[in-house]
Amino acid sequence: MSRFAMNLVARIPLPFLHALGALLGWAIYALSPTYRRHLRANLEGAGYRDARTRRAAVSGAGRMIAELPAIWLRPRAEVIALVRAIDGREHVEAARAAGKGIVFLTPHLGCFEIAAQLAADAFPITALYRPPKFAWLRAAIEQWRARDNMRLARADVAGVRELVAALGRNEAVGILPDQVPGGGHGEWADFFDRPAYTMTLAATLADRPGSACLLAYGERMPRGAGYVLHIRPLAAARPGESPARRMNAAIEALIRDCPAQYLWGYNRYKRPRGAPERPAVAR
Repeated sequence: MSRFAMNLVARIPLPFLHALGALLGWAIYALSPTYRRHLRANLEGAGYRDARTRRAAVSGAGRMIAELPAIWLRPRAEVIALVRAIDGREHVEAARAAGKGIVFLTPHLGCFEIAAQLAADAFPITALYRPPKFAWLRAAIEQWRARDNMRLARADVAGVRELVAALGRNEAVGILPDQVPGGGHGEWADFFDRPAYTMTLAATLADRPGSACLLAYGERMPRGAGYVLHIRPLAAARPGESPARRMNAAIEALIRDCPAQYLWGYNRYKRPRGAPERPAVAR
């Protein structure tokens, strides 16, 4: 899609964007048996077997896609104005007052993109991302997302160095912690009681001395009224809990607060090429 077309979509009022997104979500659900199978299996595996949550998750996935042009291409002030309330702002303020870098973990929950945009309005943030396969799409996304205090770091060795350097400058970094990493860059850790190949980078940066780790997501308000940004500190590890499991447990708790807005159709439990055999129990 050209920038002109994306700009046209971005100007559509959020209530209509979310309405169109709900239709898109159902179209994807109807047309993709694989996606439909993953969504149902992941919901049921997490204990959500009711039709109401499933229907909301189908619609929510479409809204997640439809809102992206507005978040990426509208003027920053207009994007920030969509955030009606911030729950947990004090955690960011405390980290900044202490001169710490901030590791934002933003899982595929609600409007996760808006957390980075809000952060970039106040201080520099470097977001890790995995470039799409198509070069034209990669260039477009990098142009649309990287602006005004927002930098992008590709998910490779050079990108990791950029994240570490940003934290060294007491800036912020953003990571999708529930994205399946490439083989050799993760470990098996339970996620909703099933072994999921989990990135070790996020947990490593979360424990970096002099940094604060916060989980964040933008909860969609009904009828496109905007978003409520939720920010939570990463809980301390339980006895015997691995860093990867600690992170997954924190993500689970966040999802439990708003299960209908999680991207359940994502193939979270796949085994990437080069990863070790899936264990029966990971923890």
